[in-house]
Amino acid sequence: MWQLERVGSGCRPPRLLWLVYTYLCALGDCLFVTEYFTRTPRKLNAFNSFASVELFHFSVPDDTMMAVWNLITFKEQGGTFGDSCPNRNVTVYFRSGAPPVINPLYTRFPRDTVVPGSFAVTLTWTLPNRTTGAFNVTSPLPGDWFLAAHLPKDEGKISVKGLSEECQYLFQPQLIVQRLIGISVLYPGYFIDQMIPVHNRSALYKVFIPNYISKVKVQLVNCSTKNKSSDSCPVVLKIRARAPPVHNSSALDCREWNPCELDTLVPAWEQWYYILVERYLSNSDVYFRIGVQVTDCSKPNLSKDQAQSSSSMNMPQSFGTAMGFSLSDTLAMAALPSLSHNASHLHTSEDSIIYLAPTADTNKCWPIRPTLRNELDTFSVHFYVFFGPNISIPPDRAAVFAINLMPVLDSGGVLNMELKLNMSTLKGANVTVFGCLNHGMPLFLQENSSLKCESESVAGFFLSLNASANITKLRIPYPQTGTWYLSLRSLCATEHGFEACTNVTAEVYMRSYLTPCINDCGTYGQCKLLRTNNYLYAACECKAGWDGWGCTDNSEAYSYSFQLLSTLLLCLSNLMFVPPVAIAIRSHYLLEASVYIFTMFFSTFYHACDQPGIVVFCIMEYDVLQFCDFLGSLMSVWVTVIAMARLKSIIKQVLYLLGAMSLSMALQLDRHGLWNLLGPSLFALGIMAVAWTVRTIRRRRCYPPTWKRWVFFLFPGTMIATSAVALYAFVETEENYFYIHSIWHMLIAGSVGFLLPPRAKPDAKVTPLKRRRGCGYQLCVNEHEELGLVDPAIISINSICTS
Repeated sequence: MWQLERVGSGCRPPRLLWLVYTYLCALGDCLFVTEYFTRTPRKLNAFNSFASVELFHFSVPDDTMMAVWNLITFKEQGGTFGDSCPNRNVTVYFRSGAPPVINPLYTRFPRDTVVPGSFAVTLTWTLPNRTTGAFNVTSPLPGDWFLAAHLPKDEGKISVKGLSEECQYLFQPQLIVQRLIGISVLYPGYFIDQMIPVHNRSALYKVFIPNYISKVKVQLVNCSTKNKSSDSCPVVLKIRARAPPVHNSSALDCREWNPCELDTLVPAWEQWYYILVERYLSNSDVYFRIGVQVTDCSKPNLSKDQAQSSSSMNMPQSFGTAMGFSLSDTLAMAALPSLSHNASHLHTSEDSIIYLAPTADTNKCWPIRPTLRNELDTFSVHFYVFFGPNISIPPDRAAVFAINLMPVLDSGGVLNMELKLNMSTLKGANVTVFGCLNHGMPLFLQENSSLKCESESVAGFFLSLNASANITKLRIPYPQTGTWYLSLRSLCATEHGFEACTNVTAEVYMRSYLTPCINDCGTYGQCKLLRTNNYLYAACECKAGWDGWGCTDNSEAYSYSFQLLSTLLLCLSNLMFVPPVAIAIRSHYLLEASVYIFTMFFSTFYHACDQPGIVVFCIMEYDVLQFCDFLGSLMSVWVTVIAMARLKSIIKQVLYLLGAMSLSMALQLDRHGLWNLLGPSLFALGIMAVAWTVRTIRRRRCYPPTWKRWVFFLFPGTMIATSAVALYAFVETEENYFYIHSIWHMLIAGSVGFLLPPRAKPDAKVTPLKRRRGCGYQLCVNEHEELGLVDPAIISINSICTS
């Protein structure tokens, strides 16, 4: 959704974007576009690791002057407004180019890991149910922006799904951007005449800087007011890469007009640079001639006869002609600026356009070697150097390599850089190999310099190798996409500092690759591949008390003895099912005993496989063990209650079969739902209550008939089962899970032993045979049958009675 507007001097913008309009109206005609983006609300989770964070992805257009994020948070409970839900803080992180690397729990990062910076905002509830915050970024960097939101870490209570309506905290970000259109475009080397009208405060331009440019110089000459030259130029020059400069940014105050220039050393490559010419202390029109000169360090023999047009300098073709119109039709021939140090490089084209050829600089950059990209899997990419992996570093210059990360796709993993110095190539010299890893453009280390990987506009990561430490590693989680440059330079230590080595060519083994997580999250972590809309990223989920970005922080980790103890508790507590099995077999409840054995077996091996540490033993897949454990637990309750109802054998067998099929279906739908446990239990209790009521009415006495059965079996069994359910539903947390769940096993097994009814009596009594008087016993022998005569129509039966 967008709209096009032109605002004059009398514009009255809405209150939310007042600063936006104020700034835009100072730029000239104020031709801008308003664009609006929103994302679907999502439920926030308490922070445990980055895997529990909700990530949102936005794209900020080019030429954006202001970005306003409207942050909406609201509560829900059971599908209604959560007015009774407690207020909780919501922390939101912002980062340009890649997801933010956050550490709200202040855990230790893995070794050799660098942490890029990000912005953070904490939202608190000020309204009964809804709160809205705003995050404004003036002149934001274009491209990808990521927001990460989460709730504070909770106490780790394990809640039963469906027991109560949980409070849900939802977060919805919205983005409103104001961007200029039709910004004047400058070509490197061209000078054009411009004017700032009296009713405008400034003028904005942009110029594209290609590769192999070591210096950008903005020149402003022939400055005058009211069409007349003056002793001072009432303007200020400001320059910034990728986004327009703002009023509070650093700038060179150019009050002396001859010359008025602004230099930018080591500029970012393949980026737009924005130039702001801002007036001050002047109430009249300001006229000037502006141009941009670049220093090309890739062509040391560049002369005026080799001057290239802007189209041959990797200029993008999407913006059309300079200034948005044809220069040849509007600009007349202008006098050349009288700058003696640039006079030899000035040319006049056939179209009457002033062109300043790029100068040469042989001391700033060296040839850059590309790397070969080999994609193995998601976030599993290796970058190979041609004729590598061993690379030679000459003594007189730097070795530079380019690593290209794909837009959006590669920012969700970890960029790894490993360097190893070959000691045999040093020949006994005190050689140190220095390296700089920078994003956007390379930094070239020089001898006797400060040996820092930073400049006026860019900062990088410093690496070093020598005889005492010949291996170095660097990990960058969630790196910015684009081109990364690795510059390696070998220098020898002397009394006067580091100088270029003589006749020593160092050899370094280089390995660069992308991985989903750092060291695959180690022994006590699991690397998870996550998705937000169409964006993929990876994060570690730690276990056994380990923490940190790569699950390397062991400040609260479980010891091996504690892991072994917890595993034994959870597994051996299932042995409490042995007495119920013995009671069931003794009472001839063989089907019930088989269910108890099934439950004991799979519960033991499920908990042996479910442990978070290294004391783990799995006899089959985890999902199968979990399903069998849950099914056995529910079937144990089902068959026990149905057995207590004392139904006829055929009815009981049908209910057992129907219960097994129904419970299997319910567990397949949702294994953690409360009604998966309560539903079958209540249904079985209803059957038992009906059966007991019918027996009570028929016999006209309470069933079970004996008070001992109530006092010594039913009442204790019911209390034990109720205590087990209470512990499971209200007491169990992540910290006490090991012993509370073990107590749950023992209580459930103990309740079965009390509630299982005694052995059933025969269905009908067998009456004894009637005796004939005079005979103590009667022996009837069919003589013909024993002789093989079996025809009943012929044979007569003779009975021999002996008493």
